[in-house]
Amino acid sequence: MLRRLHPDQPDSFAFTADNQKWAEAQMKKFPEGRQASAIIPLLWRAQEQEGWLTRPAIEHVAGMLDLAYIRALEVASFYFMFQLQPVGSVAHIQICGTLSCMICGAEDLIGVCKDKIASKPHTLSADGKFSWEEVECLGSCANAPMAQIGKDYYEDLTTARLIEIIDELAAGKVPVPGPQNGRYGAEPLAGLTSLKDHEAGRTQYNASVQAAVDIGDTVKRIDGTEVPLLTPWIDDGAVKTAPKPAAKNAKEPKPAAKKPAGDTGVTKQQAKATSKAKPVSKSNPAPAEAPVAESAPETLSAPRGGKGDDLKKISGVGPKLEGVLHDLGFWHFDQIAKWTEAEVAWVDSRLKFKGRITRDNWMAQAAELAKKAE
Repeated sequence: MLRRLHPDQPDSFAFTADNQKWAEAQMKKFPEGRQASAIIPLLWRAQEQEGWLTRPAIEHVAGMLDLAYIRALEVASFYFMFQLQPVGSVAHIQICGTLSCMICGAEDLIGVCKDKIASKPHTLSADGKFSWEEVECLGSCANAPMAQIGKDYYEDLTTARLIEIIDELAAGKVPVPGPQNGRYGAEPLAGLTSLKDHEAGRTQYNASVQAAVDIGDTVKRIDGTEVPLLTPWIDDGAVKTAPKPAAKNAKEPKPAAKKPAGDTGVTKQQAKATSKAKPVSKSNPAPAEAPVAESAPETLSAPRGGKGDDLKKISGVGPKLEGVLHDLGFWHFDQIAKWTEAEVAWVDSRLKFKGRITRDNWMAQAAELAKKAE
């Protein structure tokens, strides 16, 4: 299926303050230089906030992760969970049309959507409140036929019940999700034949339904105000680092003898420890190397001839990072191609994602691009 961006797009996108905090926290899950791994949760959060994934939202997320726009668009257009067109302001209904549900009446549920919402999928209803689509297996085969509405499953559906659910949603109500025929979960329709002892102590609804009822936001769009933010590794923007546990049976080091073992000034204990030093191995890695001294490269206050090279052609450089390079005074491929190790260290210390220059070998890329430009 060909997936394209919708022709009508909003002018801009911005996360809510709480969603922005949440998004930044997701980025901190990954090591420096690997923040692009957060692309799917950030795109999903943008969709949850707006209902669908707009071009400004995709570009905004790409900018946050320092990705070229096309990289983010590739992800958004590949996964069908991302809606690239407007959805109903109240709810987008996803009818499962795979084998179990189809056998149990999914076609009739699709007929309800065609009559109540729109004749074609991914089309807004006349009042703009609803949209629908047929999807592949949602994994609730024992409760077929079913549909996903918002964040929850509505199972054991009939056409009459789906009509009621749509009417309830239109009236501002939130129908209780889960099985719609009285079942607690996915037990046999005739009732439990085992584990009957658990019936007395169970909650009113099964776990996922009970959570939806308790939270009360089944069809509510996520704006970040729901608590918790699910970022326990963050505290006011600072990454929490758990203290390293002390080694079991760790012995305190013996104090060094005051008297040196000769004119070198090395104590007896130090000399003994040095003589017994283990060779470098996986279990005994070499000590970390000293950081490379920084040296400022040659920079420009403006591009030569009033026009710079397209630095985004360097793999790893997106629009945001290109702007940072411009601010630092780099406009041309030949400037980057000449960076020394010390100059790389200088630039690297001023970038958001350290290590990217060496990892993607910007110098070699820039040298090749400079030759092509000539």
